[in-house]
Amino acid sequence: MSIPTIFLGLILSTLYGALFHLWRGGNAGRVLLYLILSWIGFWLGQLIGNYFNLSFDILGQLHIVIATLGSMIFLAVGYWLSLVQVENKA
Repeated sequence: MSIPTIFLGLILSTLYGALFHLWRGGNAGRVLLYLILSWIGFWLGQLIGNYFNLSFDILGQLHIVIATLGSMIFLAVGYWLSLVQVENKA
Protein backbone atom coordinates (compact mmCIF):
# COMPACT_ATOMS: atom_id res chain seq x y z
CA MET A 1 0.00 0.00 0.00
CA SER A 2 1.40 3.36 -0.99
CA ILE A 3 1.93 6.41 1.22
CA PRO A 4 -0.80 8.49 -0.51
CA THR A 5 -3.30 5.66 0.06
CA ILE A 6 -2.44 5.50 3.75
CA PHE A 7 -2.66 9.29 3.99
CA LEU A 8 -6.09 9.35 2.31
CA GLY A 9 -7.30 6.59 4.62
CA LEU A 10 -6.13 8.47 7.69
CA ILE A 11 -7.81 11.66 6.49
CA LEU A 12 -11.12 9.91 5.77
CA SER A 13 -11.19 7.91 9.01
CA THR A 14 -10.30 11.00 11.06
CA LEU A 15 -13.05 12.93 9.30
CA TYR A 16 -15.57 10.18 10.10
CA GLY A 17 -14.58 10.19 13.79
CA ALA A 18 -14.70 14.00 14.02
CA LEU A 19 -18.08 14.21 12.29
CA PHE A 20 -19.45 11.53 14.61
CA HIS A 21 -18.22 13.58 17.57
CA LEU A 22 -19.91 16.70 16.20
CA TRP A 23 -23.13 14.76 15.79
CA ARG A 24 -23.16 12.98 19.19
CA GLY A 25 -21.14 15.47 21.28
CA GLY A 26 -19.04 14.82 24.33
CA ASN A 27 -15.81 15.88 25.95
CA ALA A 28 -12.19 15.48 24.84
CA GLY A 29 -12.15 11.86 25.98
CA ARG A 30 -15.08 11.10 23.71
CA VAL A 31 -13.44 12.67 20.66
CA LEU A 32 -10.35 10.56 21.28
CA LEU A 33 -12.53 7.44 21.65
CA TYR A 34 -14.36 8.21 18.40
CA LEU A 35 -11.13 8.83 16.50
CA ILE A 36 -9.56 5.59 17.68
CA LEU A 37 -12.71 3.60 16.93
CA SER A 38 -12.95 5.16 13.48
CA TRP A 39 -9.29 4.41 12.68
CA ILE A 40 -9.57 0.79 13.81
CA GLY A 41 -12.85 0.20 12.00
CA PHE A 42 -11.63 1.86 8.80
CA TRP A 43 -8.43 -0.16 8.55
CA LEU A 44 -10.19 -3.36 9.55
CA GLY A 45 -12.68 -2.73 6.76
CA GLN A 46 -9.77 -2.12 4.40
CA LEU A 47 -8.22 -5.45 5.40
CA ILE A 48 -11.54 -7.24 4.85
CA GLY A 49 -11.85 -5.65 1.41
CA ASN A 50 -8.34 -6.81 0.55
CA TYR A 51 -8.91 -10.31 1.93
CA PHE A 52 -12.10 -10.90 -0.05
CA ASN A 53 -10.65 -9.10 -3.09
CA LEU A 54 -13.66 -6.82 -3.51
CA SER A 55 -13.24 -4.68 -6.59
CA PHE A 56 -16.45 -2.64 -6.81
CA ASP A 57 -15.43 0.06 -4.35
CA ILE A 58 -11.75 0.71 -5.01
CA LEU A 59 -10.21 4.16 -5.19
CA GLY A 60 -6.58 3.44 -6.02
CA GLN A 61 -5.72 0.74 -3.49
CA LEU A 62 -8.31 1.84 -0.94
CA HIS A 63 -11.62 0.00 -0.52
CA ILE A 64 -13.69 3.09 0.25
CA VAL A 65 -17.15 1.57 0.84
CA ILE A 66 -16.05 -1.40 2.94
CA ALA A 67 -13.62 0.71 4.97
CA THR A 68 -16.27 3.38 5.58
CA LEU A 69 -18.74 0.70 6.62
CA GLY A 70 -16.18 -0.71 9.06
CA SER A 71 -15.62 2.72 10.53
CA MET A 72 -19.35 3.39 10.93
CA ILE A 73 -19.98 0.01 12.54
CA PHE A 74 -17.14 0.49 15.03
CA LEU A 75 -18.35 4.01 15.85
CA ALA A 76 -21.95 2.88 16.39
CA VAL A 77 -21.03 -0.11 18.55
CA GLY A 78 -18.45 1.91 20.51
CA TYR A 79 -20.97 4.67 21.15
CA TRP A 80 -23.59 2.16 22.24
CA LEU A 81 -21.16 0.44 24.62
CA SER A 82 -20.04 3.78 26.06
CA LEU A 83 -23.61 4.53 27.20
CA VAL A 84 -23.46 1.82 29.88
CA GLN A 85 -23.50 3.31 33.37
CA VAL A 86 -22.42 1.55 36.54
CA GLU A 87 -24.75 1.84 39.53
CA ASN A 88 -23.27 1.91 43.03
CA LYS A 89 -25.32 0.12 45.68
CA ALA A 90 -24.93 1.81 49.05
